[in-house]
Amino acid sequence: MARSKKQWRKRRKSSSKTSELAVLPIAPLTTEEEGDRLHLERKVERAFYEAGMALMQLRDRRLYRSTHATFEDYCRDRFDYVRRRSYQLIDAAKIYNNLSEKCEQIVHILPTREGQVRPMSQLNAEEQVLAWETAVEEAGGKVPTGKIVKDVVQRIKDKKRPPITLRVGEVCFLIAKDNPELRGKSGCWCIVSEVYKFSCSVATWDNEYILRPEHLQSLEYSQDECKQMENLGVRMSELHQTGNLDEAALWILNGLAKLKTPYLTILEEKLLVLLELEYGTALDNTGSD
Repeated sequence: MARSKKQWRKRRKSSSKTSELAVLPIAPLTTEEEGDRLHLERKVERAFYEAGMALMQLRDRRLYRSTHATFEDYCRDRFDYVRRRSYQLIDAAKIYNNLSEKCEQIVHILPTREGQVRPMSQLNAEEQVLAWETAVEEAGGKVPTGKIVKDVVQRIKDKKRPPITLRVGEVCFLIAKDNPELRGKSGCWCIVSEVYKFSCSVATWDNEYILRPEHLQSLEYSQDECKQMENLGVRMSELHQTGNLDEAALWILNGLAKLKTPYLTILEEKLLVLLELEYGTALDNTGSD
């Protein structure tokens, strides 16, 4: 017991000594150290820019040609970059240069990550400057997050966007490009259920989405054809709502989800009726062809 008490006192004394050391004043940075810190911080912040500029030279001067036939293959083997990543960095470097040249009043507030720049690739040079200045202002005079920049860019794009011409009940193909929510859904048909100022609400056989026009391609079906597709969608949705479809049933329904005509073939109709009988959703479908 005495030994344990002695050890406790020793630890307490050591802890007290550590606390005393912790409150000792820290030597301030010298002017030279302050400069070094700022310089190194800027290098870290500009890392994506330096990478983009380097990739641009490697591509434009074809410095990869001694080992690779294409720039894309070179980037994949040398840097483990997929094609998209390489060009994202190159585009980011171009935008950074544009901002550093034209945003003179906020030259000290420039992007620090590629993700802050990426949304502006959809804008022209003048719009990029406007977007960045607006984003900096909305961030309270600080470097804005990628989300703030993305929101600002979207507002600029919305101002230029023509009125939506789609109508309720229209049948469209889904275009999944740049929309992770639509992964695996490209080429599937949907029905427009509501039309808003800049977007549409659409329904597929197994889900609902709110999408912008660039993710929809009208199939230009007649009113009767749209009605037929709407009825088909209802039948497929009722099967989906049973919640216990096996793989074979899903395979058939996923195939019908990419139907390229406004009607079912005789075989497709038979397969759908078979599923409806199997899962108890059979209806009187004499009105649909």
